[in-house]
Amino acid sequence: MGKWKKEGISEGMPKIKCIALDLDGTLLDSQGRLSKGNRQALEEVIKKGIHVIIASGRAFSTLPQEIREFPGIEYVITSNGAAMYHLPSGNCLKQVCLEATDVEAILEAIAQEPVGCEAFIEGKAYAGKEYFDYPLTFGGTPRTADYIRSTRHRVEDIRKFIFENKSRLDSIDVVTGQKEIKKRIREKVKPVTKSVYLTGASPWLLEISHSQAGKHQGLHFLLTELGLSAKELAAFGDGENDMDMLSYAGYGIAMENAVLSCKEVADKVTKCQDEDGVAYGLREILKIISKKIII
Repeated sequence: MGKWKKEGISEGMPKIKCIALDLDGTLLDSQGRLSKGNRQALEEVIKKGIHVIIASGRAFSTLPQEIREFPGIEYVITSNGAAMYHLPSGNCLKQVCLEATDVEAILEAIAQEPVGCEAFIEGKAYAGKEYFDYPLTFGGTPRTADYIRSTRHRVEDIRKFIFENKSRLDSIDVVTGQKEIKKRIREKVKPVTKSVYLTGASPWLLEISHSQAGKHQGLHFLLTELGLSAKELAAFGDGENDMDMLSYAGYGIAMENAVLSCKEVADKVTKCQDEDGVAYGLREILKIISKKIII
């Protein structure tokens, strides 16, 4: 693995004019950093006039500074497609909030469950004190703990906070290190809500947003703004929450470290996040463009 799934260049595939990149597990390495190799490849792509869109499950305020300040990155999809931003200005271009009745149903479904919770509102991330103080208890890693404490606003009673802001939520994260609990909550939430999108960037996260969210929906909105089609898009990702955009894109590229379901919907599999897999894939795309081959 670590190479294109399909060797060679196929004629009849779309010419790539836009790149969509997931962050964690994809563009960023396992320490949450943008490597020199990926940075250089991004610069090369932008110089060629190719549009770059970041597509993340993160809230806007939690984006790494090196991404927020990267010259040439125009747009960001946040909260798994619930809010889209123009990065240079920080302006929110479109927002899709959860239905208040669905939020109430979600809270009822998790009322007796031993889980942590997060809430994303207008680009800011909030975490309950239990998860904020003890993230490893809920399935996180030491790096996750540092990330949570540096990017979240600590809330004493997160479930009360979610209820009080039920009409303003971009998304809700339910956090648990136990697969059976995550599965049970997913099964409980589905039948009691009418307009939700359920996904998860990691094994311990159940991410809940409006059914009109999803990275593919965000990309459709931004591509329309740019006057481009999905066939002209290449997308890179690694998680369950990337599957829809890899299927939507003309060229879907999964990381070697991606979950199996993500690889199965991808056209190609590149190297892993710690081997500059994004840089490898971008340079393959640039080779095709430089040869003026219609892919």
